[in-house]
Amino acid sequence: MARSNTRPTSRDVAHAAGVSQAAVSLVLGDKWRGRVSETTAERVREAARELGYRPNLAARNLRLGHTRTVLLVVPALTTEFFAGVYTGAARIAARHGFGVVLYPSPEGIGPARNPFASAQAALDGVIASSMAADALTAIRGDQLPLVMLDSDPAGSLGAATVNLDITDGIRQVTDHLLGLGHRRILHLAADVPSWTFDIRARELAARMAAVPGTEIRTARAPISIDGARTATETALTAPGPRPTAIVCDDDKLAAGAYKALRRLGLRIPDDISVTGLDDLALATAIDPELTTVRLDAETFGERGMQALLAVLDGREPEGGDIPVHLVVRGSTAPPRTAG
Repeated sequence: MARSNTRPTSRDVAHAAGVSQAAVSLVLGDKWRGRVSETTAERVREAARELGYRPNLAARNLRLGHTRTVLLVVPALTTEFFAGVYTGAARIAARHGFGVVLYPSPEGIGPARNPFASAQAALDGVIASSMAADALTAIRGDQLPLVMLDSDPAGSLGAATVNLDITDGIRQVTDHLLGLGHRRILHLAADVPSWTFDIRARELAARMAAVPGTEIRTARAPISIDGARTATETALTAPGPRPTAIVCDDDKLAAGAYKALRRLGLRIPDDISVTGLDDLALATAIDPELTTVRLDAETFGERGMQALLAVLDGREPEGGDIPVHLVVRGSTAPPRTAG
């Protein structure tokens, strides 16, 4: 038994369990299956618990050339969505002895400064949102094990891609509005060159085109409340029949649309319905509360980290998009005159 004032070693665990140090390393590194018996593995774990043994990760990492650190590259932190992604990723990472460094691309999207002298020397892998993909070249993250979030699986830079089912989310929004009787829709689109926003536009257009007598107009806006307000005002004061509903790519865009509608003297949902996408805290802070698509940011982060761990371990990551759900609140209602 190790003395109380001395940190227990793997040799102490091996002695207590009656096994070799190599067996201790296999068991505590979770690489014992097929190499030692379940009974032996449990004996090693029990000895480690009784001795209070903790692996010296720093020494192990120096030996293996790994830092057990992952970089999470996201757009500038303008909403709590990416905070949720980080929380989920960090939770899974911690269970496996990894740390997560959050790196927001300074301009939201586009190139970013290298946060490390050499990313490859300091990191074991990268998880990146497609909106921050251009930052990867600057940090040489595209040369590391990489998992892409919100990215076209067919053209992804990464070894794996994890997506929310945005296509189904837009399908749910459009079917909800069409079911209420809306036929003229304004798409308040995020003016960001990203696959996730292209998907929203394509699916909305496809669902509308499948129903005769529908009309869709598009107004583009930066993801900001003021930008969305200006774009909405411009679109709704243009000539022609006024849309009866606004489909927004993001809850923040919806908040800007709310401001524009109030300035124009229009009531929500009596005169015009509004939908968002994300289900941020903002969605229930505005009045009426916003009908929107709930995206589970923490599950998104968890799945991203699980996928990277699988890539690092040479396993196939879990497949399938993460389900999303329409949350119907007070911002949508049938139009005054359907059609």
